Amino acid sequence: MNTMNTSTLIIAEAGVNHCGRLDLAIKLIDAAARAGADVVKFQTFNSERIVTRFAQKAPYQRAISGGSVCSETQFQMLKDLELSDETHRQLIEHAKVVGIEFLSTGFDIQSLDYLCTLGIRRIKIPSGEITNLPYLRHVSQLGLPVILSTGMAAMEEVRDAFTILTAGGLAKQSITVLHCCSEYPAPFDEINLRAMKTIRDEFGVEVGYSDHTRGIEVPVAAVTLGASVIEKHLTLDVSMSGPDHSASTEPEEFKQMVCAIRNIERAMGSGIKEPSPSELRNLKIIRKSLVAATDIEIGDLFSKSNVTTKRPGTGISPMLWDSVIGKRASRAFRKDDLIEL
Repeated sequence: MNTMNTSTLIIAEAGVNHCGRLDLAIKLIDAAARAGADVVKFQTFNSERIVTRFAQKAPYQRAISGGSVCSETQFQMLKDLELSDETHRQLIEHAKVVGIEFLSTGFDIQSLDYLCTLGIRRIKIPSGEITNLPYLRHVSQLGLPVILSTGMAAMEEVRDAFTILTAGGLAKQSITVLHCCSEYPAPFDEINLRAMKTIRDEFGVEVGYSDHTRGIEVPVAAVTLGASVIEKHLTLDVSMSGPDHSASTEPEEFKQMVCAIRNIERAMGSGIKEPSPSELRNLKIIRKSLVAATDIEIGDLFSKSNVTTKRPGTGISPMLWDSVIGKRASRAFRKDDLIEL
């Protein structure tokens, strides 16, 4: 679980929301940095290497209408969204300038190798590659920490991918597994956040959550359940044309999510149940003490009729009631005086 000494890695998934335009990609980096994200992530691929020319778009992609990025086939849609080598380098330089880590998901082995030459600090395996044996084996040999998304995967498929990665030489401590529901936007009743704990218990690794819901409630809840990584799509405008905009978060809402997560991290604490510093200042004011319910003369027996409990808590604790009742007063007390033995 996260404590006040840890910080959730927040990834702003710019993805393909740049619509193939460098200026929009730059603006997405700026928006991610201003929102307080730790990482801004794009997607690196060569359409010829990852999809046939006749593959159909997913239902959510077909639901998007208009615009050059919404071509008839998945191949043409992706072709319009490729980032050139020069664009990659410009984005990396701009990310350095604004102080945010650049990351991109490589969707094929050549793209992974290319990203490594650019100096990325970690590998992000997308959900669609969790059953890609040669891809997973290659990742295991790159020597970088891995974030593995598990959208659309059954637990057995997650086990298989995890085994491939570790058998290839990747230490399990270097793997973070993200629970994910790969629908855009994802319905709340299909999120199954408890599966994140199931994954953590099964593999003994850091876990996180890749979010495709509308709003920020689910990723914030994931942090309370122990997510060490949160990934969420970022767009400049949800009404823009493209496959992922409608399931993405605009900059101001993304910023609100980051703020909420940071507040939750502070609130999680150490897990030790003890009074906080601010509570200690209030303790004696709010708690009660044993006080005289009526005037009590010297030598009278303390009883339920002449002793009660009232604020402040600067006297004898009511928890000592049984040891006080039945004893004789060593002096006189006026009503509301703190009892002394």
